[in-house]
Amino acid sequence: MAAGRTALIAGATGVTGRNQLRHLIEAGGWNVIAVSRRKPDLDGDYTHLPVDLLDPADCTAKLGRDLGVSHIFYSAYVERESWAACVPPNRDMLVNLLDAVEPHNPLQHVNLMQGSKWYGNHLGPFKTPAQEHDPRHMPPNFYYDQQDHVVARCASKDWTWSAARPHGICGLAIGNPMNLSMVVAVYASVSQALGLPLRHPGSRANAHALYNVTDSRHLAKAVTWMSTEPACANEPFNITNGDIFRWEDMWHHIADYFGMDLAPAQKIDLAHMMADKGPLWAEIAQEHGLQDIPWEKLVGWAYGDFVFTPEFDVCSSMTKARLAGFHDVVDSKAMFLSLFDEFRDAKVIP
Repeated sequence: MAAGRTALIAGATGVTGRNQLRHLIEAGGWNVIAVSRRKPDLDGDYTHLPVDLLDPADCTAKLGRDLGVSHIFYSAYVERESWAACVPPNRDMLVNLLDAVEPHNPLQHVNLMQGSKWYGNHLGPFKTPAQEHDPRHMPPNFYYDQQDHVVARCASKDWTWSAARPHGICGLAIGNPMNLSMVVAVYASVSQALGLPLRHPGSRANAHALYNVTDSRHLAKAVTWMSTEPACANEPFNITNGDIFRWEDMWHHIADYFGMDLAPAQKIDLAHMMADKGPLWAEIAQEHGLQDIPWEKLVGWAYGDFVFTPEFDVCSSMTKARLAGFHDVVDSKAMFLSLFDEFRDAKVIP
């Protein structure tokens, strides 16, 4: 194990944290500490610490000692009822973690997981492709509070920071509300079970708008790169697959994968229309021997509505990351299909 290479992953069961954990385990050369309330569903050589990041005393008790932490990969997140209400808990979790870890550990770098909400894509049309130097939108936005705290905190210290800004994160993780690939896979599976054709669940304008996504496995490689490359110190980077697409083209490939007919787009409220499908999914799970995952934990349908509502382009520039040395590219069509295979292998979808 390389000296001084101990990673602490905060939010280790989410779609970003879980795949960061998997990446570091598989890459080798790291001691890894996974911080999350429940233990990640991954085997491998790592230490799990069940910590409530909202509780300063719990953070101090479990993290306030020399754990050898050199790198923090921060992707913890809590949902609240409004953008303003999201700020205090998401800021406080990060502060509580740093207050506990920083005084006792040989910290070298802190990576923050952000997203294209930094640019205001949740507010309406914004400049695309988004670039890291684009101006901030009118707050509140907890990404701003987290980054401002880290920048101020490390100003007189030896450690540095970076931030990753993905969009439409896709990967295997259970109980994560912002997992686009799970939304698509379960929506298609339910439509198939009902004998329906596969339809884009947004408007035709939404289906035609340009979009980009981020494979969580690709994101983990990028985050590791920016956290260990000196030239990336104190900089944010957009991280997407590197391609763009229109949903009206992507659904053809998804329909073929599931062996379904394709029909024209039809805007539906997924959170409303999928609310009564729990009993149906229980039947599907029993028939196909799927994991016993509660319906309300399987998919964040409100996130699906968030994705399939805008009628404007949502895409980010990867130029800064490429110029800095990160050249990996993922074909988004191939990503969806490979993740569906992974979901099937894990007995998450039929």
